Amino acid sequence: MVRVGLAGYASAGRGIHAPLIRDAGLELAAVATSNPERRAEVAQDFPDALVVDDLDALLAVEGLDVVVLATPSGSHLAHTRTVLEAGLPCVVDKPLAVDADGALELVDVARHEGVALTVFQNRRYDPQFTTLATVVADRLVGEPFRCELRWERWRPVAKDRWRENAPPAEGGGILLDLHSHLVDMAVQLFGPVETVFATVESHTTPAEDDAFLVCRHASGVTTHLGATSVAGAPGPRVRLLGRDAAYVQNDFESDVNVFPDTADADDEHCGWLYRADEREPVPTTPSTQVDFYRAVGAAVGAEDVQAAMPVDPSDAVHVLAVIDAARVSAQDGRVVEVVTQGTRPRPEEA
Repeated sequence: MVRVGLAGYASAGRGIHAPLIRDAGLELAAVATSNPERRAEVAQDFPDALVVDDLDALLAVEGLDVVVLATPSGSHLAHTRTVLEAGLPCVVDKPLAVDADGALELVDVARHEGVALTVFQNRRYDPQFTTLATVVADRLVGEPFRCELRWERWRPVAKDRWRENAPPAEGGGILLDLHSHLVDMAVQLFGPVETVFATVESHTTPAEDDAFLVCRHASGVTTHLGATSVAGAPGPRVRLLGRDAAYVQNDFESDVNVFPDTADADDEHCGWLYRADEREPVPTTPSTQVDFYRAVGAAVGAEDVQAAMPVDPSDAVHVLAVIDAARVSAQDGRVVEVVTQGTRPRPEEA
């Protein structure tokens, strides 16, 4: 049994990580939270789990195999460094840091300490994404040239949380929240991003709540990545254009689908292939986010733990380099080249 320590038990910790850890067959052995209500929730949800006040106390728990950080994004740099220097494999909720320099620093620390590090890119495991990946890999639209990925919501009254209120340097805003997923998905599908043009706005919150990126990939594909909290008509979530057909997908979890014609044909299909007025449903490529933690559990027992982890943390460095470039683009109103630095050598290796 792989024993997991979880730092943070708010919406991400309780609502996402803890259930996936349990369903993957791992043991949630300890949880760090100082909030009395959340401590009571841990006792209710996982009565056998030890509850401690903070990360230092969590790292003092004997017998942990891996630590999961579901803490606010602005704390990831310091918290991840602390876990790695304690010698424990670490799963960090996205984003790995608030910028590419911070992410690169953590990749360096993991390498220098010889400790495994991975990033919780759970959306890679959504059946909507795995089906899209199959459409791309099997050339069901022919040669793709443009892909539009949207994560649009209708929240005219904003939530009052750190994500909406904190500045980017402290982890707030939709770029770090949702584009960490959208950029990662685009890179997984079409390879590294070479240039980006972006608009970034704040309509209802102190942090940005509306961002649109045009990314040019080294493969020649262009992706349009949009996330907003002020879309009265969200979607379509995916529109992939190719030389032979288009693929459209718009049913996603409990989100409103205001274009009913794009609803999935049934539970066995995900999205549609279109050729003007002709269309056919696409079979779902099965996947579940539980698979992420199954992979983490398997990696802990592998000979090369880092190589076996489900997400290479270097991927997060490139994703954040794209987001950093998007901020420059939005500020300057120009196309910006994406520069992704590699890991830095130790002083004695330089």
